[in-house]
Amino acid sequence: MSSPAQEGPWAPAEKEKKGLGKVLLRMKTVLKKAADPSRRLSTFSSKSGSTVATAKTEEAAVSKPAPPAAAELSADGPAEATKVPRSQLFAERAKKLGELYGLELKPSEWHSTEGDVLRVEKPIRMRVHRKCHLCSTSFGAGRECPTCQHPRCKQCPRLPPKRTEAEREASRIKRAAIAKERTENAPIIPDWDPAPKKVVLTRPAKTGGQDLVYRKPRQRVRRTCCQCHILFPSGQKTCGGCNHGRCTDCPRDPAKKDKYPYGYPGDGPGMKTGHYECLECKHIFSSSPQAEPVCPKCAHPKCGRVKPRKVEPEPDPEVMKSLQVKLESLKLK
Repeated sequence: MSSPAQEGPWAPAEKEKKGLGKVLLRMKTVLKKAADPSRRLSTFSSKSGSTVATAKTEEAAVSKPAPPAAAELSADGPAEATKVPRSQLFAERAKKLGELYGLELKPSEWHSTEGDVLRVEKPIRMRVHRKCHLCSTSFGAGRECPTCQHPRCKQCPRLPPKRTEAEREASRIKRAAIAKERTENAPIIPDWDPAPKKVVLTRPAKTGGQDLVYRKPRQRVRRTCCQCHILFPSGQKTCGGCNHGRCTDCPRDPAKKDKYPYGYPGDGPGMKTGHYECLECKHIFSSSPQAEPVCPKCAHPKCGRVKPRKVEPEPDPEVMKSLQVKLESLKLK
């Protein structure tokens, strides 16, 4: 420790700096702390000490035995949810309140009792109690009687008593029957997922193996070549036997002449019968393709051929007549 004589001359305390000078002083202090190696070493040693302490704590935590796992769920599967009317629940509550407090609750005073609620029946958990056989005092969480300090022994009665092997076997059979019934007759639980789901209808095959999947009935359309009478391949417009292009003369099975009287879409012009439309009077008539088409109504020559298209059939006159009779019977104007 140096004497006051060896110290430098006394200097008055610097005045408190304000503004920019205060900021510069603060920066100098920070730079001095960063440049001092002793400070860095002390900081590193403190950090290493904390790291060692943390590692020891982790080792102690690992060395401790893990807590026992929770009891597994029963193998009987999920409990069955049953629908209970809401009015029944309110009636039971009103009855209990009447027995306890002598109240009379009328159904008109209840809340809305419309609809049903879901309830799950769960087995009652058994509470085991032991009594001291000397003073008949119930044991607590410990194994010593709180009154006479008697340690619990085999003579101390158990409530409820232990089941016999026959009772255990009967309980196993009962639980197996309940599990089988729940598996065969599974409860219908509402699905609140708004996303649409594709339902596939299946049924077991008669010969076994893969199940049969239901599909909507599809109409099989077959076209026969008008030249060699061979079926056209599916999706093809050229005959595989004579390379004839599919035309309006090639028969279709099943035929739909009422909707397609001038041929089917995608067919070429046939050579047996042709349908023409007059450019002047818009009259549609049939004529041989070899002869010059002349309109029988206005005698206009060189009429164009009608392309295959769908035509809405005209209403049946008998049906129209019956509808008219019904309207007259109702006296409608």
